[in-house]
Amino acid sequence: MTLRQTFASLPRDARDTLFLLFVIVWVIAPQVGNLPGWATLMASGLILWRGWLAWKGLPLPSRWTLLVFVAAAVAGTLFTHRTILGRDAGVTLIVMLLALKMLELRARRDAMVVFFLGFFTMLSNFFYSQSLVTAAAMLVALVGLLTALVNAHMPVGRPPLAQSFRTAVRMALLGAPIMAALFMLFPRMAPLWGVPSDAMAGRSGLSGVMKVGTVAQLALDDSVAMRVRFDTPDGAAPPQRDLYFRGPVFGSFNGTEWLPLSYGPGDLRMDRLPTVANLRTEGEPLRYEVTLEPHKQPWLLLLDAAPEQPSLPGMGLFMTQDLQWFSTRPVTDVLRYQAVSYPRFTHGPMAMTPALRAYTELPAGFNPRTLELAQQMRNDPRIAPDPAQDNTPALVEAALARLRTGGFVYSLDPGLYGQHTADEFWFDRKEGFCEHIASAFVVLMRAMDIPARIVTGYQGGERNSVDGLWTVRQSDAHAWTEVWMAGQGWVRVDPTSAVAPGRTGAFQRLQAPQGAFATAVGTLSPGLAQNMRAVWEAVNSRWNQWVLNYTQSRQMDLLKALGFESPSWQDLTTVLGIIVMTFALGGVGWSLWERSQHDPWLRLLARSRHRLARAGLRVPDNLPPRSMAQRVQAQFGPAGAPLADWLLRLERLRYAPDPQAGLADLRREYRALQWPQP
Repeated sequence: MTLRQTFASLPRDARDTLFLLFVIVWVIAPQVGNLPGWATLMASGLILWRGWLAWKGLPLPSRWTLLVFVAAAVAGTLFTHRTILGRDAGVTLIVMLLALKMLELRARRDAMVVFFLGFFTMLSNFFYSQSLVTAAAMLVALVGLLTALVNAHMPVGRPPLAQSFRTAVRMALLGAPIMAALFMLFPRMAPLWGVPSDAMAGRSGLSGVMKVGTVAQLALDDSVAMRVRFDTPDGAAPPQRDLYFRGPVFGSFNGTEWLPLSYGPGDLRMDRLPTVANLRTEGEPLRYEVTLEPHKQPWLLLLDAAPEQPSLPGMGLFMTQDLQWFSTRPVTDVLRYQAVSYPRFTHGPMAMTPALRAYTELPAGFNPRTLELAQQMRNDPRIAPDPAQDNTPALVEAALARLRTGGFVYSLDPGLYGQHTADEFWFDRKEGFCEHIASAFVVLMRAMDIPARIVTGYQGGERNSVDGLWTVRQSDAHAWTEVWMAGQGWVRVDPTSAVAPGRTGAFQRLQAPQGAFATAVGTLSPGLAQNMRAVWEAVNSRWNQWVLNYTQSRQMDLLKALGFESPSWQDLTTVLGIIVMTFALGGVGWSLWERSQHDPWLRLLARSRHRLARAGLRVPDNLPPRSMAQRVQAQFGPAGAPLADWLLRLERLRYAPDPQAGLADLRREYRALQWPQP
């Protein structure tokens, strides 16, 4: 006997319980990465236990046993999260309660609690991810829970799950217009579960602190960081070498870490940050639109240099003196904003100021060989022929020449560095990724008393051939430097381009390791994998723009299109109420019209006649239910007894004082009847 036949032969309670368990597993599975390890193991064990009891028809555990597991779940949640409130603790607890409630599934009341917990757990998946994949998985979960819910309201007989599934899909489709109206018009509120964190250590991406030499191997993260649409006739972008998206700027070095100079990660009050960058732009501006993925940090990413505030209603934005744009709260949702940048610009003071001395400071006791190298370069007459003159450009060029000709290698696997990171890079290892190169270069510049700092962000991007958007990935994260020069201000110098010119010029990236499927597809058809990824990312982009980025401002734009001059949330509520009432009145009107035009009793009898014809018994249209019952017993014998009894009760209902009172029960029984097979 096959597994499907075994499943079909189980008692209805066992079959329905196993189906509900499968749906619950589908709902919980996306949360495994967010749950503590003990919670995943405990929930899995409880669900397997409940499945075994249903399969074998064994009794459920006692309430005292369940109380022990409840106490363990609460204690584990408190021990792990130090609270039972908040997002993480709440999700852990609700998953455990859902798994435990399945061990108490005795009556329909218990089933209703399971359905309620299941729907809530399904929604909790969006606390962590609002991607298209998550939405598709939860749509399947929604249909599964609705199927189980419909099946629970069919108490008589053994209705097939396929019938409950069709009913659930029909209900979902009927409710889809109302759901769409709620999505479009329900007043938008900012999510409450966004918590800043910094989890990019050891992976390509941006961080609020740059630790040099503590990561032995950098894992390339190929996920999308942002998408950019350039406002040009053909959507063309500037040359790859000019695509520098500015992020955190580091000016303070303690020997192992680079930190922001004038502020810390938690010190972002507008009254304490300078807002004048002394920015001077030249040439034509470049207009573009950015769709930024959530990174749980307060910075925005814009092309160098953006003097104007990006168009982002509802968020406080400000720019620091190092040209970095900040939001007043972490970016926990997909953001879309318009910006204007000038690829040709200068910024910073033209002459030396006391504030610039901070960019020449180095910690004592670090990198002695680099300090000695700096002194040799300053005293070399071939590099600095006149010590009385400003030799900064010549010294910078000499350092870049050393990188070009010194056998240095751009690598994602340089190994762990020791205490003197710059010394190891310049004299021993001679390899590293962009942070090693930028850090060693700035240390050398400062050792020559030249103001220098590190800028991190993203460099480059690739054009999606499907939707024309430029995709910037986490693997495009980059670190470069800025050196101050008299009469020019801060000047961008990218030392990585001296070691690996293709990194910033020809856009030759080090590739992330691919999985078995991607490797196989790439071997069979080199362009197929790239085309598949382009299509998928284009679909994701549309999802971000039309669903995740459907903000309150876009709601107001919709109301303006409907004729409201100055729309407000009260107008949203009014329009939404009118739409809901219109649908409700339409449904009531349709029901009344259908009842007045057709006799529900006759419709049910006609459906029964049609089902009998499919089973091989054709009866005349004028045959009453009693005669139909006699023919059913004669044709099918004992197998037709439940159907014959149902037909007799249908006839009695016709002559009852209130025929409508029992018609709903008979209709439910009709759906649950086991009809004879032809």
